[in-house]
Amino acid sequence: MRSPPPPQSQQSYNNSPYGGHMGQQQQQPTAGLGAGPNFGPAFGGLMNDHTAQMGFQMGQSAVKVGQEYMEQNINRYIPLPALKHYFNVSTPYVLRKLLLVLFPWRHKPWSRAQARPTSSSPSHDPSSYYTFLPPRDDINSPDMYIPVMAFVTYILLSTLLAGLRGAFHPEVMGLTATAAFAIVVVEILGLKFGTYILSISNESQLLDLVAYSGYKFVGVIVTLVLAEILNRGAGTGGWAGWTIFIYTYLANALFLMRSLKYVLLPDASSSPGAGMQTVARSQRNRRTQFLAFYSCVVQLVFMWILTRQESMSAKVVGGKV
Repeated sequence: MRSPPPPQSQQSYNNSPYGGHMGQQQQQPTAGLGAGPNFGPAFGGLMNDHTAQMGFQMGQSAVKVGQEYMEQNINRYIPLPALKHYFNVSTPYVLRKLLLVLFPWRHKPWSRAQARPTSSSPSHDPSSYYTFLPPRDDINSPDMYIPVMAFVTYILLSTLLAGLRGAFHPEVMGLTATAAFAIVVVEILGLKFGTYILSISNESQLLDLVAYSGYKFVGVIVTLVLAEILNRGAGTGGWAGWTIFIYTYLANALFLMRSLKYVLLPDASSSPGAGMQTVARSQRNRRTQFLAFYSCVVQLVFMWILTRQESMSAKVVGGKV
């Protein structure tokens, strides 16, 4: 048997053409990692280039102009600063407001509280020195937090009830949301048309009407939940469902009539410096009729549709399947 070849020394391995070349390749990356200046000048020269800085500044200017353009166009149709006032709520306010919407029978007074702003206004108009308190400080102030949350809760609750009855389908949620959104849009358009006919041009009063239009979802949610419990899953029909529906409808109608009185029937003596002026007798009669029609007739039709929308959507989807 032949003996194994003697091991090569490290020196001979390094002296070989392959060993020396591989050693240099293994050492080059290590040296490169420690040599920061080899890469620094390239990036440093790019950032210090005047052309690159000019392009960066032009990009910032373009973004700033675009943001200003978007804010101007959005504020033209949606007054964002005014919307912040309607979402300035607190937990005690939300609880008290829900109780007021459901039990408005003995509540007094209904007028909104006013306060002077801290900063003095240069204008000599008395209306500029007064402003309404935010919802968190005034129970009679309208807000948009409860209507928005009630709108979303109504859609989710209708879908849940359809699932409990074994009629769940993804299209039920879409149909329910579409119907609810369509009712809200039609109601807002009707309010906009009514404010135009009745010469109500104040933008804040229009936002108040939009906020008040969403409180009916509170009564609809209560009707759906209690009717489902009392009827044992039979829906909003029967004497129990109709009794709850009539109560929530009457409570919502009284709440709207009392709350919207200061918007549609302003009285300078009861709201000094609020920017509201008295109206003529004929105009006042038309506003009273509009208030009664909107609070009683319109709300009755829309609330009835909303309480039956879940079952109607389930039937439509079931017919397609």
